[in-house]
Amino acid sequence: MPTVRDLTAMAGENPITMLTAYDAPTAELVDEAGVDVILVGDSVGNTSLGHESTLPVTVDDIARHVGAVSRATDDALVVADMPFLSFGVDDAESIENAGRMLKEENAEAVKLECGPHTVDLTERMVQLGIPVMAHLGLTPQHVNRYGGYPRQGTDREAADRIFELAREHEAAGAFSLVLEHIPSNLAAEITAELDIPTIGIGAGPACDGQVLVVDDAVGLSEWSPSFAEQFGSVREEMESAIDDYVSAVESGAFPADEHSHEAEDLDELY
Repeated sequence: MPTVRDLTAMAGENPITMLTAYDAPTAELVDEAGVDVILVGDSVGNTSLGHESTLPVTVDDIARHVGAVSRATDDALVVADMPFLSFGVDDAESIENAGRMLKEENAEAVKLECGPHTVDLTERMVQLGIPVMAHLGLTPQHVNRYGGYPRQGTDREAADRIFELAREHEAAGAFSLVLEHIPSNLAAEITAELDIPTIGIGAGPACDGQVLVVDDAVGLSEWSPSFAEQFGSVREEMESAIDDYVSAVESGAFPADEHSHEAEDLDELY
């Protein structure tokens, strides 16, 4: 199992792979494929819990899914994505919530959607033994402020702000940095500047690694963002299998003789 130190050492050397997972069967498949990092993302709200955004996801939700993923993972680094308002309001509560993911659910690190308010918090968490993966650019927990999910860092002022926050979080002790939905040339400049690895999602090929929501990667999502790639067609396979099951039950083809058995000793009872 790679440590956060191992991941940091991969910057500029070996491409880092990261996928989300929210349950044990998916985590097992992702782990067996050799993915470096499994992110138990607050995107579970959209993908699995039926919410329209990540905002309703709770600490208990994330803890439950982190536990399921960590129990099924042998090799990948498991990172818990801290949900909306679980950090940054009160430092003691932020640390307690993040620490719970390591202490009770066996995550190895946490991810924070970052801003100026998380620099000191990152430093304090790291001091206490909680490794922090920072996240800049498009931070979906700010959907109401953005009015959607627009690309970030598209003008010089916004780009400079992201660049400076990246430096500040590295100095605070973050071991890696997710860059989401920013111009590829900005991501390239940040990657060249930092010693810690950058992991991009919609941030171009120059990042030290890439992350996708697993539902997008395997083709389970009904809709995927423009920067994602579907590497399979799981949704179509599931639809076909479910349709076949319904047809088999309705026609009487399932269950067949091989799906059941009779106990001879019961013949005289009825």
